[in-house]
Amino acid sequence: MVTLNRIYTRTGDAGSTRLASGAPVSKASLRVAAYGDVDETNATLGLVRLHTEGQAPLDPILARIQNDLFDLGADLATPPRAADGEGELRIVASQVDRLEREIDALNAELAALTSFVLPGGTPAAAHLHLARTVCRRAERSAVALAAVESVNAEALRYLNRLSDLLFVAARHANGKGAGDVLWTPGATR
Repeated sequence: MVTLNRIYTRTGDAGSTRLASGAPVSKASLRVAAYGDVDETNATLGLVRLHTEGQAPLDPILARIQNDLFDLGADLATPPRAADGEGELRIVASQVDRLEREIDALNAELAALTSFVLPGGTPAAAHLHLARTVCRRAERSAVALAAVESVNAEALRYLNRLSDLLFVAARHANGKGAGDVLWTPGATR
């Protein structure tokens, strides 16, 4: 368990921080950027939940995902020490599988798409679309990190699936797709 008695440490004043392993690293490192973008995704979901509070099925899903995102941040903040990663908090396949089941369940209630969906509609849907784009940025950051350092493959899969879930959840929040704002190609020429 984490205990935070003191919030400021002054150790970051010169632009460095420490990873979960204790290793010092620049705040501009790819690893810090990746888990920072995951943190921003989580904060964006906090905004979404202002509009889904108590609403099933979305709010319980989003609450669990927020917890998963802390796991994901810990995963990214902990470079692998052992070949098997034993004892390290990592995203696991069952978390990705659960996202896939939730995507399928939510999507089963939606009308088929006939065009791309413009971000908007209800406040919950608009915020879910924002969360989706922030999640995509987190995924790009994690992929950039994986190109130069070791990253848990399940963490990458989780981010990819999460952005899909957020898209489907946005449609669900728009009256199960009835309130989607569809793109009309060339409509403003």
